Amino acid sequence: MTETQTLFDPNEDRLITETGTDARIAAIVEPVVRSLDMRLVRVRLSGQNGLTLQIMAERLDGTMTVEDCEALSRAVSPALDVDDPIDKAYHLEVSSPGIDRPMVRRADFANWQGHVVKVETSVLVDNRKRFRGKIASVSEDGFLMERDQASYGDEPTVQIPFVALADAKLILTDELIREALQADKAAKAARAANQNNPPESDEDDGADDN
Repeated sequence: MTETQTLFDPNEDRLITETGTDARIAAIVEPVVRSLDMRLVRVRLSGQNGLTLQIMAERLDGTMTVEDCEALSRAVSPALDVDDPIDKAYHLEVSSPGIDRPMVRRADFANWQGHVVKVETSVLVDNRKRFRGKIASVSEDGFLMERDQASYGDEPTVQIPFVALADAKLILTDELIREALQADKAAKAARAANQNNPPESDEDDGADDN
């Protein structure tokens, strides 16, 4: 991942959000996700295995262990039971975004600059709605993509505004796998180090002022 990730708050609101029932579910679970120092990536209700509610989330450092998934599942279940947004029996599946992750925040594009992404826009951008290419640079308002295979007459690059995004996802490549695994290893090591060396308390060291 690149240093440009520092330009954006990793816990900022998502650019790409749900609609319909998925949106109602996201509104219920997102406060719970944030309370565990995690960020919501995506909510999706599908007909898989009868009916499956998939909640994708991750910690602010990009990690998400099996234990984190289990903790989040236990936390969101009561909230879903109370609000009951799904009128049928369903299976709850909590997972990490994975390596070929959905891109839902500006920070995602900054973090994975230099990698290949597939994008769909809600409006025409340069006479198209579907794009695939490498994230060349990221700004406050959008990102510059180097097209994978520019058609005849197309410019080799295209500027895509964030407000136009309807869907975006990283494409699995060898380079992405290597970098994602390295980033995950480094984040988990840093997390373990912080747990083993908690910050010192600001409280008085025990001296009596009287």
